[in-house]
Parts: sequence; structure tokens; C-alpha cells
Amino acid sequence: MPDCIFCRIIRGEAPAKKVYEDERAFVFEDINPQAPTHVLIIPRKHIVGMKEAQPEDAEIIGYLHLVAAQIARERGIEDGYRTVFNVGPRAGQSVFHLHLHLLGGRSLRWPPG
Repeated sequence: MPDCIFCRIIRGEAPAKKVYEDERAFVFEDINPQAPTHVLIIPRKHIVGMKEAQPEDAEIIGYLHLVAAQIARERGIEDGYRTVFNVGPRAGQSVFHLHLHLLGGRSLRWPPG
């Protein structure tokens, strides 16, 4: 998508503090962090959101979680972290390119929100 900010970040057309990238995923620091570790893990493929995902997207959705676990190990937050997909505006989704939040590095309360 030419006007999607996350697609622009992947293409290097918009700034982001990159954490990791490979042929399937791109990871960068959230610009409004809610925890000491707060990164966004996005697929290179443009998927609007979880509710728009198709069965063929299942592999990449699982892969995003594996990338989150890898980053959590690297950052030493395996004792407690959260992965979150916000689905739709009422859940806080403001960019409509599927993205997984990885939050950790502090105690996280329940229930969230």
C-alpha cells in the first residue's frame, strides 16, 4: 500500500528505529512506548488487520509471535511480557497494517486497558 505508514517504514521511506528485519517481518520501536520494551512486529505483506486476515496468513501471524519471543529473549524479559494485536479502532488500532505489540520490562497489570 503506497500510503500506509508501516509499508513506507518497511520501504525506508519513513523513519523508524529498526530492531530487526528479515524476509517476512520488520520490527521497530513504538513511538509512544508503554513499557521499557515496546516494539511493533509487522509482516512485510500488507494485511489490514486481524479481522481481515485470511487462512493463508496463519503462518505469518504465528511467525510474528516467534519473532516476539526471540526479541524477548534478547532483551532479557522472558520472566514476563505481553504480545497484543489491537483489532479495530475501539481496541486502539490506529494504523491499519497488522502489527503485534511486544511489551515487557516492567510488571504488567491485568486486566489490560
